[in-house]
Amino acid sequence: MSHPQDLGLRAQARAVADGSLDPGELLDATLERIAERDGDLNSTPVVFADEARAMLATAPDGPLRGVPLTLKDMFTTPWRGAHNGTSREMLAPGPSGVFTRLRDAGAVIVGVAQQHELGMGTTGRASVWGPARNPADRSRLAGGSSGGSAAAVAAHLVAGSIGSDSGGSTRIPAAYCGVVGLKTTWGSVPRAGYTGGASTFSAAGAFGRDAADTRLLAEVLAARSLPEGDGARLRCGIVAPFWEDLHPGVEACCRAALDAAGWELVELEIDRVALAGPAAATRLPAEMLAGLDSSLLPELDAITRGLIQFALLTPAVRMARADRVRGHLRRQTARAFERVDVLAWPTSPAPPPPVDAPLVDLPSGPAPADPPNLRQATLGNLTGVPGISAPVGEAGGLPVGLQLLAPWGEEARLLDAAAHLERALC
Repeated sequence: MSHPQDLGLRAQARAVADGSLDPGELLDATLERIAERDGDLNSTPVVFADEARAMLATAPDGPLRGVPLTLKDMFTTPWRGAHNGTSREMLAPGPSGVFTRLRDAGAVIVGVAQQHELGMGTTGRASVWGPARNPADRSRLAGGSSGGSAAAVAAHLVAGSIGSDSGGSTRIPAAYCGVVGLKTTWGSVPRAGYTGGASTFSAAGAFGRDAADTRLLAEVLAARSLPEGDGARLRCGIVAPFWEDLHPGVEACCRAALDAAGWELVELEIDRVALAGPAAATRLPAEMLAGLDSSLLPELDAITRGLIQFALLTPAVRMARADRVRGHLRRQTARAFERVDVLAWPTSPAPPPPVDAPLVDLPSGPAPADPPNLRQATLGNLTGVPGISAPVGEAGGLPVGLQLLAPWGEEARLLDAAAHLERALC
């Protein structure tokens, strides 16, 4: 048998279920690999060895029995509150809704996945623990805000991890690290014990090494079956603004993936879609910062403090305008899905940026990573629809992801599409 950590999520679950892999040995191998290999990768800064063994001792006979996972710092556990990437406890310890579903499926939570502080960044650079680095090149960032989840799965420290997505926070790290990352439909996963629970943008996210592993994890999160279908016969919408100002290597990988998929491509216009990024940048920080203790500000990264100041000074009239844009884009996106099955464009417009200088190189010139990432990601959060990032190649040796969106509740369709891409590109 391969090393237990090199098995995927489904393979680990099957091996435990059929008795060919002892779950205690799997847990020990997981803890050993994190200790040996995480280091400056910084994906899993808090490890729960004793608590994980206690979980395993009482794990029910569910679909993830004995499978070790990590959990983003936005979700509480019975023994640790949610710190949201900061030094402070934002929510008290207790079984979050996500933790409960994982526990009831037999999973074992082995640690906290690193995240960008307060979830306010797409790079993973700023955190109480330091930056989350990319397994493909440790001089590059893993993405944010769920960078630790993506990096741990890509580095074979764990076979699956739970993140969240308020403005691309699952999809962007998945693209940066070369794994599959699924943003669930807003409201489809329990929100108790989750620092994004009051947000109208934020949804839980599932990370796996391939679409089938991610499907299993998503089924547990959503507590419903996501049956496999045919991902080869899809109508795929192409929306021009999301295919502009892209790194040439990223664009080439994504277009080649669509060619390989063989889907019917339909050019679409979503009226005022260029306002998605500005609308999200106006509305999202205000939601994320509601109730923030101002005494935390001196401890935060300078860029985070600047974003907070911007949010605090946002006029009410701008919020109202952002909501009007949001309502319009929801209607326009629903109409788009009357013509196509999925929408597709690059998850991130450029490969992961360096840790020491988080800028991306675009045809328009060097730029901070966050604004162009938000441009690509936030339509899914404004509308609440599910989204996925699937790995489709490399640009300069760094992973590239193709993003797909589907109608409300159609996670299964996205997973079918991602599985088809895997077969088409192999």
